[in-house]
Amino acid sequence: MTLDGTTFLAIALMGLVTYLTRIAGLVIARRFRLDGRARAALDALPVSVLAAVIAPTLLTSSVAESLAGVVTIFAAFRLPLLGTVVVGVVAVVVLRLALGFSR
Repeated sequence: MTLDGTTFLAIALMGLVTYLTRIAGLVIARRFRLDGRARAALDALPVSVLAAVIAPTLLTSSVAESLAGVVTIFAAFRLPLLGTVVVGVVAVVVLRLALGFSR
């Protein structure tokens, strides 16, 4: 694979936009004082976004992936992020082999 100027420019600009978006969020958040319910809602936002991304995959995948997703969810309550990822990957592999699914 070669990296031409246009591809490099696109990657650099996407990185810059991502960085600026994150910094803008921090700068804007400093200007507001959030208490009570507003703070609780913002604290719950990452979990709800993650659930919105993962739920369709769990519900539309094969049985092996759906079961591995459930195993991973339970692991997430007990393990740190890296442990949860390892459990999820191993669960998908084992369940695909056990149930005879392959992609």
